[in-house]
Amino acid sequence: MDEIATALGDAARWRIVELLAERPRSVGELAELTGLRQPQTTKHLQTLARAGLVTVFPLGRRRVHALEADPLKALAARLGELADATEAHAGERAAVARYRATIEADAAAADRDRWADGRSFTFDRLLPAPVGAVWRHWTDPDLLASWWVPPSMTVTACTLESWPGGRVVLGYRDADGEYHAEGRVRVADEPGHLGFDLAVTGPASFTGHYDLELLPDAAGTRLRLGLRITATTVGAVPFIAGIETGWSHVLDHLTAVLSERRA
Repeated sequence: MDEIATALGDAARWRIVELLAERPRSVGELAELTGLRQPQTTKHLQTLARAGLVTVFPLGRRRVHALEADPLKALAARLGELADATEAHAGERAAVARYRATIEADAAAADRDRWADGRSFTFDRLLPAPVGAVWRHWTDPDLLASWWVPPSMTVTACTLESWPGGRVVLGYRDADGEYHAEGRVRVADEPGHLGFDLAVTGPASFTGHYDLELLPDAAGTRLRLGLRITATTVGAVPFIAGIETGWSHVLDHLTAVLSERRA
C-alpha cells in the first residue's frame, strides 16, 4: 500500500494513470499526451509497474502499458477505511477546533497577569464503581497515575496525600514537553470529600483550587468536581483554555479505567 501511494503521489504519474484508465497506451503515445520526454515517461511507467499498478505488454517493437484495477480498488478501500475512522472520531477534531477558538479568545483577554483569576469550572460524572473504589483512584499513587492525564501523556510524578496539609504532585510529559504542578490538600473526608490546591510551575503558571465530592448512586458514584483558578499569568493561556476539554478527557479516562477494572 505504501508503494502504491508513493507511486501515485507524483503529478506526472497520476496523469499517466488517468490516461491508462481510459485504455492501454504505448510509451510514445503517453509521452505525447503528457508533454514529457519519452525517457521520463518510461521511468514513470517503471515506477508504476513496480507498484503493481501497470502491466507491460511487449508487442513486437512496441510496448503497450495497461492499468491494473485491483491495486486501485485496494487503495480505494483503504482510503474508505481512513475516511470512516476520521468520521468516527469527528468529536475529537471538533474538540481541537473548540480548543483553538478558546485559545484565540483567551489570548485577546490575557493582557496582564491575573487576567483569569476567579474563573471557575464544574464537572459532573457518573462513574461505574462504588464510592470507596473511586476514592482510592484519587488517593492511591499507582491508581491515580493510571488515569490522571490523558492516555497520550506519560505520568512522571503522581502523589496526593489524603490528609490536611498532604502533598499533591503531578508531573507528566508528552511529545511537546514536560509539565509539573504541586500543592497541598486542604480537606480530606474519606471517602466523600477532597479539597486541594495545585499550582502549575514555570512562567506559564496558575493555581487551581479543587473541590471533589463523591456521592453514592445506584449506578455507582456521582462525581462532582469544582475548580477555581487564581494567580494566572499571561503565558498560561493554553493551559486555561484547555481546562474544560482536558478535564473532560481525563474524566473519560477515569471512567474507562474503572469500567475495565469492574469487568
